[in-house]
Amino acid sequence: MVFCVNDGAVMTAWQKDQGADESLLTFYGDPSGALTKALGMVLDHPGPQGKGLFGRTKRFAAIVKNGVVKALEISERPDDPAGDDYPESSCAPSMLEHLAKLAKSEL
Repeated sequence: MVFCVNDGAVMTAWQKDQGADESLLTFYGDPSGALTKALGMVLDHPGPQGKGLFGRTKRFAAIVKNGVVKALEISERPDDPAGDDYPESSCAPSMLEHLAKLAKSEL
């Protein structure tokens, strides 16, 4: 699942632009930011080059099993609050490592 503070039409267009297989990955919009706020994932930094993009979703990835967060990675640093320059911790390779560790620990 991919979601961010945006409307459904934008998320659908983004999914198509990325060539994401709908059977594997679903994109959801959070137009009011309610889910983002509830998760504590609001990025309240003014945005790239100070463009005033407040209330966005932090760049993060989570592994959730039966409603329990098993792993959470947030790509943010003091010099890169949006995680744009250093997204590695929330990218697929990092999350696959978490899945491998979880698989071993839950055997």
